[in-house]
Amino acid sequence: MPEFVSRAVLKPKGNRYEDFEIGRRFDHHWGRTINHGDNSFFTTVTLHFNPLYTNAEFARAHGHPDVVVNPMLVFTTVFGLTVEDLSEGGGAFLGVEELRFDAPVYPGDTLTARSTVAERRESSSNKNMGIVTWHTEGFNQNGERVIEFKRTNLVNKRSAA
Repeated sequence: MPEFVSRAVLKPKGNRYEDFEIGRRFDHHWGRTINHGDNSFFTTVTLHFNPLYTNAEFARAHGHPDVVVNPMLVFTTVFGLTVEDLSEGGGAFLGVEELRFDAPVYPGDTLTARSTVAERRESSSNKNMGIVTWHTEGFNQNGERVIEFKRTNLVNKRSAA
C-alpha cells in the first residue's frame, strides 16, 4: 500500500440533520449549461417523443426560438445541483412534491439552483435519522426562475457517523 494511503483521513461528505435549520438557504455551486447534445441524448434515451424537444422547425412554428430542453432534464439537472449540499451525507430519497415548471429552457441556458429548508422532524422509526424537506428553485442565466419543487429525504444525524 502506498504510504500516502496510510496517511489519508476519511472525512464524511455532506451535511447532517443538525445542519438543516428551518429557513436556512443554500446557494448551490456553479451551475450547469445545457447544450443540444444533452437535450437530444436525454430525450432519446428516456423515449420522449414530443417534437418540441427534438425538432427546431416544429418548436419555432410554436413560438420558441429553438428546441425546448426536455423539462425532465431541467428537473434532474437542478435536482443534481443540490445533492452536494443537501443529501450527499446519506439517507433515502422520499419524494418530490409541488413540482412546477415556470419557464422554458433552451440549449445554451445555464441553470443554477438554491434551496431553503422548509420542514424538518425527527424520524419516528430511526433515532439516527431525521426527515428534511427543502424548497428548491432553479434559475436560468438571466435570474428567471424556470423550475421549483419540494423534495424530502431521510438525513443522517451526526450521532450516526
